Amino acid sequence: MGELIVIRHGQTEWSLSGRHAGRTDVPLTDAGEAAARALAPRLARHRPAHVFSSPLSRAMRTAELAGLTGVKPDPDLLEWDYGGYEGLTAEQIRASRPGWDLWRDGVVPGDAGHPGEELAQVAARTDAALDRIRPLLGDGDVAVVAHGHLARVLTVRWLGLDASASRLLGHPHPGTLGFLAIEDGQPFISAWNVP
Repeated sequence: MGELIVIRHGQTEWSLSGRHAGRTDVPLTDAGEAAARALAPRLARHRPAHVFSSPLSRAMRTAELAGLTGVKPDPDLLEWDYGGYEGLTAEQIRASRPGWDLWRDGVVPGDAGHPGEELAQVAARTDAALDRIRPLLGDGDVAVVAHGHLARVLTVRWLGLDASASRLLGHPHPGTLGFLAIEDGQPFISAWNVP
């Protein structure tokens, strides 16, 4: 049985500054493109049998630069829709909402393009993606290229935990890998935040 390789897209100007980039299609920086290229040798050793990506350009471009082929865009791998917090940093949000915590407090509705999502909605999307991915692991490794918060939710759902447990995982750095596997019938994290 293969592993599920979780790839966070490379750096963007918004990830560099800590701005919440949910559905806004922010391009990779030069450093983000370099980090994506640097993933290619490691991923070539794994040769994923299937590859899925968020349809946003920062994820699709990361997949391309990392040498992944046959990439299928999957809207269930889109980042959390941050609603009215789109483009804001955590510090900016806490200035008007002291003590705010994304995992506990969620987001506020935004405009028509960013209506916002509850954590349960993000978890339902990752569950749907995992339901499609699990049977494919019999063919070998499966890679997904996604986003920071989405990767954390997908990982805890892989482990069978409530989505709120996502706060227990460190935020994956841009352009890094996580490896999820099964041992003795139990899901586990075999590596996390690997450059």
